[in-house]
Amino acid sequence: MSKDIAQILLDTQAVFLSVEKPFTWASGIQSPIYCDNRKVLAFPKERETIKQAFLNILKEYDYDAIIGTATAGIPMASILADATNKPLGYVRSSKKDHGRQNQIEGFSKEHSKVIVVEDLISTGKSVLKVVDALKEAGIEVIAVIAIFSYNMHLSQEQFSASGVSYRVLSDFNTLMQLALEQGMITSQQEKQLKKFQKNPQNNEWIQA
Repeated sequence: MSKDIAQILLDTQAVFLSVEKPFTWASGIQSPIYCDNRKVLAFPKERETIKQAFLNILKEYDYDAIIGTATAGIPMASILADATNKPLGYVRSSKKDHGRQNQIEGFSKEHSKVIVVEDLISTGKSVLKVVDALKEAGIEVIAVIAIFSYNMHLSQEQFSASGVSYRVLSDFNTLMQLALEQGMITSQQEKQLKKFQKNPQNNEWIQA
């Protein structure tokens, strides 16, 4: 299934590989890969495949509600909440500066168990801020689920320290192997991609 999802991400251009002309992330990191999983929403058949893959994972958990991360995780969280007939909520990146100053919208019942839906895990920092906000509200996060992960060592360390498990439908390693098999990247570019994955903050991968 991981390979099938990776193929979907490539076919829908949700993932771009550009080793020669790196992308610049919001964090300033120079990256040979850019992922925008929201593009999959425009393709009904592929969207359904991803939904079913998530539903297979959700069967393994006992939970009260589904929580999306704002904003990219909200569409799939909504789809999954509808499919499972579960309450839905989402968490803002920060509290509103007006009204009731909520950070958690929709479902926010104390002492409940939830699944957090994210579209992409890079370093893990942003989604774990969501987890922390839920914990502060007295809500237990059973697991984080996401479409794709860059498999960075930093994210693995972050999740390990948090004590929260996470599951992804596909990952950087699977996609990289698929791209190599299909001639989308060369073996030299594969080495550069692996070097980036190991230490994304270090731009030495560009000259690798």
